[in-house]
Amino acid sequence: MGLLDNVIGAIGASTGGSAAGPADPLQAILALLGRGGGLGGLVQQMQKGGLGDTVASWISTGPNQPVSADALGQVLNNDAVAGFARQLGINPQDALGALAGMLPQVVDKLTPQGQLPQGDLASVLGGLGGLGGGGGAGGLGDLAGLLGGLLNKR
Repeated sequence: MGLLDNVIGAIGASTGGSAAGPADPLQAILALLGRGGGLGGLVQQMQKGGLGDTVASWISTGPNQPVSADALGQVLNNDAVAGFARQLGINPQDALGALAGMLPQVVDKLTPQGQLPQGDLASVLGGLGGLGGGGGAGGLGDLAGLLGGLLNKR
């Protein structure tokens, strides 16, 4: 069983918990982006850390380059990663592995036009409103579906 399987198992176990339990992966990623200055802040961190080409591939309409957990660990704020891990009830190293698997696709979905959207994260998600199918969640439906699909892959 690999690292991603361990993370998936931990997250899967957490989703069956009570409302006081760990957050779902979508909420945790959105909180991580919020702590780091939003999508623009993540892009800046990645560029400063030498991963500019990688994050640019996530934003573009072409294929997404993979990123390793170690590379993300060198770039992302330790407090933000620790907060993400805490929300999911996993350790920070497993959190980095989960982020390495999820961030490329999350950023890709948040930048459907191949460019960084203007505004804060709330307006970006509001701009995805046609994707989510109502219920007040706006574009969160497709993003949640994406994360659910990633977490169910083995």
